[in-house]
Amino acid sequence: MVQQLRQALVLPKILTVLIAIVAVLTLGGYGAIAASAPAETVTVHLGTAAGDLRFEPSQMQFTVGQRYKLVLDNPSPEKHYFTAKDFADALWTQKVQAGAVEVKGAIHELELKPGGLAEWVFVPERPGLYELHCAIAGHAEAGMVGQLRVAAADSV
Repeated sequence: MVQQLRQALVLPKILTVLIAIVAVLTLGGYGAIAASAPAETVTVHLGTAAGDLRFEPSQMQFTVGQRYKLVLDNPSPEKHYFTAKDFADALWTQKVQAGAVEVKGAIHELELKPGGLAEWVFVPERPGLYELHCAIAGHAEAGMVGQLRVAAADSV
């Protein structure tokens, strides 16, 4: 009787651990663990209403394993790109939401037309310093550049 009771108590715990392991292997390292964690919101403006070519802010810091919602908006009169391929390769993207469209999978660049708004939900997986720029000819040269720093979870 005691043996049966022990088995009945241990089996659900083993199943829970196995399900967690399968989720991590299926969805990717930190992404599976952090997918349901609350997201920290970071807002970035691509350009300004006056037409200035810059990101506001141009320097951002993230932490490995933390879930983020990057809110991108374009208040300027022309389109801009949020281009950060190496950064995108170092994270797990849960989704990008723009209007009634939700995009899943690898994202390397987002184009925002004037007045555009997009939300990028992700979990950084590799620490490093990553370059950000607008890929439209002349915009990076005019100052539309930035840096995205991802810190290791234990260094924060």
